[in-house]
Amino acid sequence: MLILAPAVRDSINAIFLRFNAHWNELAETNTLTQMLGTGPPTQREYLGCLVGHASGDTVWVTSWAHARNLKQFQFAVTGSCDSVADMVGTWHTHPYRAAPDGHALKEPGLSPHDLMTFAGGADRAVIAAWDVDSIDAAIRAADRTVLHPATVLVR
Repeated sequence: MLILAPAVRDSINAIFLRFNAHWNELAETNTLTQMLGTGPPTQREYLGCLVGHASGDTVWVTSWAHARNLKQFQFAVTGSCDSVADMVGTWHTHPYRAAPDGHALKEPGLSPHDLMTFAGGADRAVIAAWDVDSIDAAIRAADRTVLHPATVLVR
């Protein structure tokens, strides 16, 4: 289980809104153009470092910090959380993408690549966020098993 402090959930949502403010400008841009990076970026992914603690199969997230050396792209993001004290994992935004007809689509979960990267690491949690009510999470249980989807509680 992942327990998020309300202020963490709200600030993650604010970051999503900031970096995806132009999601509705996708009507003239198809998915291939976006993936090739040849069109104007209408949004950028963001990476943050989750701060908290873990006990057993529960991870508490009490705050977060900006990733260092952040490099933001429309469909990818890199950065480092190595210097963050009490880091339990990372979170990132997923942008909307264009449907074949040019309308914006919301990606509803952590991608297979997100989960593969998480499984190969040591973090206790990973979150992908779209807005205040669309958060997908995976946690690493005490026995190192990856649990996805993880139950997310805000309290």
